Amino acid sequence: MSENNHKNTNCDTDPGHPQTQKTSEPSSSSLISNSPEEKCNNTPPPQKQSPETTACPQMPLEASSHEANKSDLKPQEPDYAAEAAKFREIALRTAADFDNYRKRTAREKEDAQRLANMSLLERILPVLDSFELGLQAARSGSPDSPFVVGFEMVKRQLDDFLKDSGVAPIDAIGAPFDPNLHEAVGTEFHPEIPEGCVVRQMRRGYKFHDRVLRAASVFVSKGPQPQE
Repeated sequence: MSENNHKNTNCDTDPGHPQTQKTSEPSSSSLISNSPEEKCNNTPPPQKQSPETTACPQMPLEASSHEANKSDLKPQEPDYAAEAAKFREIALRTAADFDNYRKRTAREKEDAQRLANMSLLERILPVLDSFELGLQAARSGSPDSPFVVGFEMVKRQLDDFLKDSGVAPIDAIGAPFDPNLHEAVGTEFHPEIPEGCVVRQMRRGYKFHDRVLRAASVFVSKGPQPQE
């Protein structure tokens, strides 16, 4: 019994025996090294970079660009002379446009008044023709009668009214025929008035300023009558 125990103790202490080798228990130092704090402390320190790698070659460029941006952000002083010239040109153009507008409106107003007066005067002309025919008939009877004198006074008032309104009669007799002023009613021979000129008029024509209010109805001469 004592021998067996002795053998067992030998087996336990024999380091060469394969079954008797005991695993070494972790020491207190290894347990401490496996703690989380130790793991954090055991992280390798950051490698120091060389001056060549740490130096940034673009710093001067960035600094210069930053200074350029600062210079761009600085408020620029306005060019007061250019601004004054610009507003002066606008003012002159506006004044010229207003002057043209004023002249155009005045011209349009004048044209509108002329057209309105022209329409009224055209309606008066037939009445004036009838009055002249009546005056001619009165003169042929007794030219010195008070009736004729009264008619002539009214005729002068009508002529003054037409003249003040811008209406003037067209002198047609003896003048060359003008289709813009004359309306040919017929032709006839005349020993003194050359061919193509007005011999006589049937109805007087009138002009309103520079426009023809009514063309004159006339007979045109064919010249002297040929001898047989």
